[in-house]
Amino acid sequence: MIDLAFSILAADFTRLGEEIATAERGGGSVVHVDVMDGHFVPNITFGPPVVAAVRKTTRLPLDCHLMIEDPDRFIPDFAKAGADWILVHQEVCRHLHRTLTSIREHGMQPAVVLNPATPVETLIEVLPLVHHVLVMTVNPGFGGQSFIPRCVEKVRHLASLRSEFGLNYRIEVDGGIANNTVATVVEAGADLLVAGSAIFQPGKTEANAREFLRIAHDSAAVAAV
Repeated sequence: MIDLAFSILAADFTRLGEEIATAERGGGSVVHVDVMDGHFVPNITFGPPVVAAVRKTTRLPLDCHLMIEDPDRFIPDFAKAGADWILVHQEVCRHLHRTLTSIREHGMQPAVVLNPATPVETLIEVLPLVHHVLVMTVNPGFGGQSFIPRCVEKVRHLASLRSEFGLNYRIEVDGGIANNTVATVVEAGADLLVAGSAIFQPGKTEANAREFLRIAHDSAAVAAV
């Protein structure tokens, strides 16, 4: 199954509810929320109050990507705000197993993120715990960056490990995912696709989402042959 996790970082914040509804009509099935603290990444974006506001506008899963230095501190707040999935970075979690367990104990699905320079091997021990793994295909912090092709090998590696260990985690990609790169990551094994700039565009969001998903589904069919 292929899911478009549309990133509201690229949406028009003055019309956020409408933007989410339009992307959903185009086939988007997950709302991706980029949470940045200005420390782990050089940008500041959303917090739990925005997640709570978004929760009131949609029944879609809220995929909250915590690009922050102390995620453990905020897990209860995001749970209360209505997050469904919480992603934490391997690079900031001193006790990753404990953090992922805490996310599950708060009623959410745990996921883990790898930056472009972080090897997949750092996750071997926690793969059985996670709902999905997010492979960053840009360095985190800003939308609209250029895709890093070398990161595709991480997607293949994670797909191979999933098969080898008999696991069922999903593989998400984020960063420069657009019509010209989506086929590459889907054919490598990705099934959760984060896209923002490629989707949100005045008057074209719904059509953009449909075309993006058409390419993704066609690529998945080719990969399955």
